[in-house]
Amino acid sequence: MPTTVPAYGKEAAERLASMADVTAGDGALRRFLHGLPGVDAVGLQARAATLGTRSIKTTAKAYAIDLAISMIDLTTLEGADTPGKVRALCAKGINPDPTDRTTPRVAAICVYGDMVATAKEALTGSGVHVAAVATAFPSGRAALPVKLADTREAVAAGADEIDMVIDRGAFLSGRYLQVFEEIRQVKEACVREDGSGTAAHLKVIFETGELQTYDNVRRASWLAMLAGADFIKTSTGKVAVNATPPVTLVLLEAVRDFHATTGVQVGVKPAGGIRTSKDAIKYLVMVNETLGDEWLSPEWFRFGASSLLNDLLMQRQKLSTGRYSGPDYVTVD
Repeated sequence: MPTTVPAYGKEAAERLASMADVTAGDGALRRFLHGLPGVDAVGLQARAATLGTRSIKTTAKAYAIDLAISMIDLTTLEGADTPGKVRALCAKGINPDPTDRTTPRVAAICVYGDMVATAKEALTGSGVHVAAVATAFPSGRAALPVKLADTREAVAAGADEIDMVIDRGAFLSGRYLQVFEEIRQVKEACVREDGSGTAAHLKVIFETGELQTYDNVRRASWLAMLAGADFIKTSTGKVAVNATPPVTLVLLEAVRDFHATTGVQVGVKPAGGIRTSKDAIKYLVMVNETLGDEWLSPEWFRFGASSLLNDLLMQRQKLSTGRYSGPDYVTVD
């Protein structure tokens, strides 16, 4: 379904306006980003490890598994993707476990832009969103007009959400205003041209495995949120190091601090490498402890995953029947 372009409340709008000088020029933006508190790497890793030891059992575990299923962006991003494969993935997203119709639907199906129309048709009336990767995913190496055209084409085809990648080379070279302007212009390209006043939600991917330091991850988070990101996302899933609990905790803390400063709520999406129910529940605990209940919904937290859903389904079946069904009882994506 289309997303209405957000109109910030008066207080949030005033707070954002008061920060306009931060992005007025490259020097001002650099001073702000490098003036953010440094990340205590040892403390961060210890905090993430501690949160990962929380024990969630029985009823709470069943609730967490269903919540995690409802937060999944079920993804296929391969060069060999076909319309048939996308339709099959959409069917699974709508009805993840055909033997149990109480199983929640996933949040979205994530595909390349040329598969948006196929996914949109397959998902009609389901409430499951279509997310499209854009802006020269996964490298981000393309001219800005190409990135904007990529985004507009996906939105015109019916994408409800756009997952863009930042130019890591520009960011690591300190060209922060260039990255800011790209995000801002992609955000504008997410607005539909049909006069409906709706827009696709924008998720901004950092590829945190290439950003080198936690401080850079924090800076990228603030940069993206200042530029209008609706979600901030760890990774493309296409590099060796993807989402990790410490990196995700940096994003969550940045969202918490941004909300406290501006009143604007932003979502978080860890992606890549999250494969088991146990891992997913650890992330949900982290969200609850850092941001609170308000973020524990598909509107504000997502998992970028392809294999995670099957493990969640197997664990759900085990809780329901007392028997572990094994991978033969779920579909192969």
